[in-house]
Amino acid sequence: MREEKTNIIDENLVNTSPFPSFALNRHGSVVLWNDLSEIYFGYSIDDFVNKNSSLKDNLLSALSEEAYNRLLIGNESIRFEQVQLLTTEDSFIDATLIASPVFIKGEPSILVTCLLDSLFTKLNDSTQALKDLQNGLYSSFMMVTIDEEGLIIHCNQSFLNTSHWTPKRVLGKTFWQLFPEDEKSKKVVETIWRTISSGQIWQGEVEKITKDGLPYWVDLTAIPTYSEMDKQYQYVLIEKDITSQKNIQHKLEKIAYIDPETGLMNTHRLEIIVNEMINENRHFSFVYLSIDKFYTLKELHNHQMETNLIIEFTKRMKIYFQDSHMARINENEFVVITPLGEWFIQGFLTYLKQNPIYDGNIAVPISISGGITRSPQDQSTFSHLMKASLATISTVREAGGDSIVSLSNATHKAINRKSIIEKRLLFALDQQHLKVLYQPQVNIHSGKIDAVEALVRWEDDEIGVVSPDELIPIAEETGLINNIGSFVIEEACKQAAKWHNEGLDLKISINLSVREFRDKNMAKTILETLETTRCPANLIQIEITEKFALEAEAETSIIKQMLKLENEGIVFILDDFGTGYASFRYMQLLPIKILKIDQMFISSLLKSEKTQRLINGMVQFGKSMNLTVLAEGVETKQQQQILKEYGCDAIQGYLISKPVTHDAIRKLIKLPMK
Repeated sequence: MREEKTNIIDENLVNTSPFPSFALNRHGSVVLWNDLSEIYFGYSIDDFVNKNSSLKDNLLSALSEEAYNRLLIGNESIRFEQVQLLTTEDSFIDATLIASPVFIKGEPSILVTCLLDSLFTKLNDSTQALKDLQNGLYSSFMMVTIDEEGLIIHCNQSFLNTSHWTPKRVLGKTFWQLFPEDEKSKKVVETIWRTISSGQIWQGEVEKITKDGLPYWVDLTAIPTYSEMDKQYQYVLIEKDITSQKNIQHKLEKIAYIDPETGLMNTHRLEIIVNEMINENRHFSFVYLSIDKFYTLKELHNHQMETNLIIEFTKRMKIYFQDSHMARINENEFVVITPLGEWFIQGFLTYLKQNPIYDGNIAVPISISGGITRSPQDQSTFSHLMKASLATISTVREAGGDSIVSLSNATHKAINRKSIIEKRLLFALDQQHLKVLYQPQVNIHSGKIDAVEALVRWEDDEIGVVSPDELIPIAEETGLINNIGSFVIEEACKQAAKWHNEGLDLKISINLSVREFRDKNMAKTILETLETTRCPANLIQIEITEKFALEAEAETSIIKQMLKLENEGIVFILDDFGTGYASFRYMQLLPIKILKIDQMFISSLLKSEKTQRLINGMVQFGKSMNLTVLAEGVETKQQQQILKEYGCDAIQGYLISKPVTHDAIRKLIKLPMK
C-alpha cells in the first residue's frame, strides 16, 4: 500500500495563507477555516461545526460526487480546475482548488487552497488566451455544463439571470427540466441529447422555460467535452437569448399569414393548420371554391365593385361555414376546412343565390366551381389535398361550372398512386432500383440486330410495376426526368462499351426530352459520360420526339448542343414520326439521321389502305431526305413484309423481341431473323 505523502501543519499556517483555505477530515467535516474563506465565501466555521452543515451541500455543491470523493481520499496533491464555489449570497466564484493530504492535530486531513480566478490576471501566453476566450464566452453567452447523466453541474450568472434559477435550485436538476413538456419540445430535446451523447455537436434554435414556467428562446450550441478532473464526458451548452427576435418573427409571420383584404389566412397558414389537423388524426372536408369567369366580372364592373365582390363573398362564406377555417388562395379562389357533410357544403350554392351580391341595384351573377376532398379518406397530405382539389375544379369547369362535387374513389386512387410514385421514385433513384432493358432493332434486309433501344423499367416493392406511360409523365412533372435520363445514359454507355470490348459494336438508342436539353451542360455531361465509360460516341443514338424537335427549332442553344454531339459521332433519331406537330422546318435545322414511324400507324397497317399509303409516303419522304427509316411496333410477318416492300430499313417490335436484359440480347444476336 502506498504511503500518504502528508505534512504536519497547524492552524496558524492556514490562517496566514494569502488564499481562502480550509481543512477537512477524511469524513468531510470542516476542521479549519481561515478568515479569507469567510470574507470571500460568506460562511463561518460555525456554519459547518455547530450547525452540522455539509460543505458538499454548500460551498462545494457544484463539485461532482466523484470529484468530491477523490478530494477526500486523495493520497497526493490534486488540482481541480474550473470549479464553481457557491457563496452564501447564492452566487458562484470561479476557482482552481489545490487539495493536499496533511496531518492536523495528529489526524489525517485534507488542506484545500482556493486559487480564485479573479485574483490572477496573467498566466503564460497560451493559457491566458484560453482564459480570455473562456471569460469572453462567460460574459457574452449563457453557459451550462451537464454531466453524462444529464445533470446540471455548472452554470454562469447570465444563465441564472435569464432563467430565474438560483445556483442552489438549479444544480443537480436535469437537462430536460429546462425545456417545455409538450411533445414537440420533447422530440427536439431528445434529438439534442442523442446527438451530443454520440459525441456530435448540436446547433439550432430551441424553446426553453424559466424556473417559473415562462417561455424564452435561445440559439443553442451543445458541445461534448471530456473532464480530466471527473474522468467523464460533460456537455457544455452555449446559449444566446433570441426571445426578442423570435417575438418579432412571430409578429411578422402573423402579418405574412393573413390576407389583408379579407382577413382570411393565406396558403402558408392554411398548410400549417391542415398539417396540424392531419397530425392529430382529425377528419375534415377540404373544400376548394373558385369564382368562375372572375376576370370577365372584373371587366364588367369597376374596381370598387371588384373589391366589394370579394369582401361580400367572404362575408357569405363566414356566415355559411361557421366554426370552420377559411383561407384565400389567390385572387378568386378560397379553401374552407370544415367538418360539415357534403350535402351541406353543396348547399352553399343555393345560399349564394338566396343572398346575392349587388352592384348598385343589380345582382352580380356569381358562378362557383368547387371540389370536396375528405381527409384522411380521400387524401392524407396537404399537397395531395390541393392536387385533388385542382383536378376536381378542372372536371367541374369542363362540365360547365357552377357546381361543388367530389371526385370518384377511382380518381382519388389514381391521384394517390401518382403521389406514391413521386415519393418512391426519389427512393428508387437513390437506391438505384431502376433498371434498363433493351429492345432490339433489326436490319430488315440482312435480318441482323444492329441496334437496340434502351428502355427504363421500374418494379417497386411497395407499388409493383410502374409502366413507362406512368413513369415518364410523372418524372417530367416533378423534374426527375433529368435524373432518370442521366441514369439511362450512364447504363447505356457502360453496356455499349462492354459489348464493344467483347467485339460487338451494337448501337444503343436513348430517349431524351427537350427539358433535359434545356440544361446548357447536357451535351458536356453526355460527352463526359462517354469518356468516363470509354464508350465510342458512334455507338450512342439519341431519340427525340416531334414535340422536342418543334421546341428545339425555336431555341438555338438546344440546336448548338445537338450539333456538338453530332460532331462527336452521336446520331439523332426522330421518334414517333407523324404523331406530333405538322412542321418540317426542323428537318432542315436539326441533325436528324433516322426517322422512326410510330407504332400507332403500324398497328393499323393491315386494316387500312389509307394507312398503307400514308406509311409508304413516310418511307419515301425519309428516303428523299437521305434518312434511315425505322418502324416500331412490328408484330407480324405480314407487317414486316409490307414494310420491306416499301423500302423500310429497320424494324422494332414484339415480332423480334420484347424489351429484355443485356444477357438476353446476346442470345438473340446468335439467332438471326429468318
